[in-house]
Amino acid sequence: MTTIIENAHVVTVSGDEHPGGHLVIEGDRITAVGAGPAPDVPGADRIDGTGCLATPGLVNAHHHLYQWASQGLATDGTLFEWLTTLYKPWSRMDAEVVAGAASAGLGWLARSGCTTSSDHHYLFPRGRGDLFAAGIEAAAELGVRFQPCRGSMDRGESQGGLPPDEVVEDLDTILTETAAAIDRYHDASSGSMLRVSVAPCSPFSVTRDLLVRSAELAREKGVRLHTHLAETLDEEEHTTEQFGMTPTEYLDSIGWLGPDVWLAHCVHLHDTDIKRLAETGTGTAHCPSSNARLGAGIARVSHLLEAGAAVGMGVDGPASAELVPLAGEIRQAIYLQRARYGPAALTARQALEMATLGGARCLGREDEIGTLEPGKLADVALWRVDGFHAAVDDPVVAFAFGGTPPLERLLVGGRTIVAGDTLVSVPQDVVGRRGADAHRRLMRLAEEVL
Repeated sequence: MTTIIENAHVVTVSGDEHPGGHLVIEGDRITAVGAGPAPDVPGADRIDGTGCLATPGLVNAHHHLYQWASQGLATDGTLFEWLTTLYKPWSRMDAEVVAGAASAGLGWLARSGCTTSSDHHYLFPRGRGDLFAAGIEAAAELGVRFQPCRGSMDRGESQGGLPPDEVVEDLDTILTETAAAIDRYHDASSGSMLRVSVAPCSPFSVTRDLLVRSAELAREKGVRLHTHLAETLDEEEHTTEQFGMTPTEYLDSIGWLGPDVWLAHCVHLHDTDIKRLAETGTGTAHCPSSNARLGAGIARVSHLLEAGAAVGMGVDGPASAELVPLAGEIRQAIYLQRARYGPAALTARQALEMATLGGARCLGREDEIGTLEPGKLADVALWRVDGFHAAVDDPVVAFAFGGTPPLERLLVGGRTIVAGDTLVSVPQDVVGRRGADAHRRLMRLAEEVL
């Protein structure tokens, strides 16, 4: 099937912009992008993009979908205070909770222009069903591209870690389950809808052995590595006390930096850290709203970009960024960088690139997604920038600086997922109810520990 988007302001992110331009899509791939009228293709499905901005689908480089069920809790705590409060209800979640939370979380992301999302799931209470599969099934039903990370924690309070002992797993179980998840689900083929990554939670909740063995496993299997890093000053103090190094130095010392690694947050980096991340090709997922909500600080994104590091955008878990749309993180990133470093710190187009190509680089998929070019996958967001937004002449500035405009159409591999600002791959009201039901179920399950 051929789909043509015409009369839109097309931002390729790879360098060109085409006011009144067009896109031609054959099957799941873009075959042509250009200025002016689209070619005449008999039988093509033609989408009129008049008054619209066409961008690559947004890429969410860091998320915790299960947290949709625990929004609105510990609203005034630091990261460590927030975690120690929420470990309790999280210890009671089951596959039904995760399924509903993932459905709502991914549906919400799609409505904010997201065509590809990662998910860092690192907590697996015993006897609660197949939590990893629950998220994968939700993504498949909605039709979004998915990169779940099999997370883990093996360093509880008795070993000097932050999480309670009852929510951690032993090393052998983690490695066995992680390998099984890769073997069962990871699809490395071109155009894949599902890839798996390996993701120990953070340096303060996992042992050195787990980090080392996870990296060995990931590289043996040919998949990517992910973890949290340098999110708060508390973390740096903890890591310095435990290991005698900053978080970045610690990861570097055990071979955890490289082009197959991306790290969430990286708020508190030293100049040497930024240089090292850039020269090793290590990616960073910037989560501005979550960092602000937890009072963690403002990441040095402009400095990372200046150094040539790969920087993507992430919403982070809904429990630390309630109802935050991925498109909204573009404006949040711009404003926070400018508040700290001045009005030239981050431009609208730089922030859009972070949310598209930057995220694709973090996930190792820049050859397939993140830009609108012939040969790339047809993951396209079409935003309405007429109406109120038309008061701004530059549609990219209108999109990035103003409130997120209505999403006229979202295509994943050429398939329509959102139309008329409404989720259509699965009924939007059904997805919303699933998320609310997941929250109520988790709260009931958690009553015994709260």
